[in-house]
Amino acid sequence: MTSATTASASVDASGRTLQGRRALVTGGASGIGAAVARELAARGARVVVADLAGDAAHGLADEIGGEAWVVDLAATQELDDLALEVDVLVNNAGIQRVSPIEELDPDDFRRIHSLMLVAPFLLVRAALPHMYASGWGRIVNISSVHGLVGSPFKSAYVSAKHGLEGLSKVTALEGGPHGVTSVCINPGYVRTPLVEKQIADQAKVHGVPSAEVVERVLLQDVAVKRLVEPEEVGSLVGWLTGPDASMVSGASWAMDGGWSAR
Repeated sequence: MTSATTASASVDASGRTLQGRRALVTGGASGIGAAVARELAARGARVVVADLAGDAAHGLADEIGGEAWVVDLAATQELDDLALEVDVLVNNAGIQRVSPIEELDPDDFRRIHSLMLVAPFLLVRAALPHMYASGWGRIVNISSVHGLVGSPFKSAYVSAKHGLEGLSKVTALEGGPHGVTSVCINPGYVRTPLVEKQIADQAKVHGVPSAEVVERVLLQDVAVKRLVEPEEVGSLVGWLTGPDASMVSGASWAMDGGWSAR
C-alpha cells in the first residue's frame, strides 16, 4: 500500500465535503464496501479500496480514481506495525458462518474474530497517529443489528460485532480531544453477496426452501419488510464523515427497519 500526504480539506460548490481527504474502506470491492467507496469518492476523497479480491479491488479503484490494497486482513500479525496516513477509516470487511455453537468449527470462530474485531483494532491503531497529528479524523465501523441484539446460530458474528461496538466507543472517548470521531452503523440484512450466501445457509439450518428465507427468517423481526440497499448505507457513511456530523461520536446508528426496536 502506498502512502500519500493528505492535503487540506475543503468543501467546494458541488458539495465535495471530503475534497483533499484520503479514505480507506475495507472489504471495499463489493457490496456495502463498494457503495461506501463510491460515496466517499463522489464527496471528493481519494479512496483506498482494501480487499482480498484483487481484480475487483483494482477494478473499482480504477472506476473511482482511487487506489487498491490487496490484503488478507485476517492475517492480523502482518498489520501489527502498519502505519496509515488516512483521514477516514471505514471498517467494513466481514464474513459469516451460520451454525449451532456445538457444531461451529473453532477455526471459523477465530477467523471471524480476527477479521471483524482484531483487524479493525489494528487499523484504528495504525490510523490514529496521523489523525491526531492533523486534528481531524472519521472512523466508521460497519457493525450490524447483531452488534445490538443476538440471533441463534451466529455466535462468532454476533460476539465479534458486539466487540466492535465496544472498540468504537473507546475510540470515540480517546479520539474526541484530538478531533477524531468514531461511530458504528448497524444495518439489518443488506442486499449483498454475503446475505445471498446466508439465505442458502439459513435455508439449510431452518429446514425451509430458500424462497421462504427472506420473509420467514431474515425479515421476521423487521417492521419495514425489505432488505437494506448498499447505497443507503453508503449515504449514511457520507453524512457521518461530513461537516454536519462533527458532534456525532460514540453512537450506534441502527438502519434495521425497526428490528432493534423490539
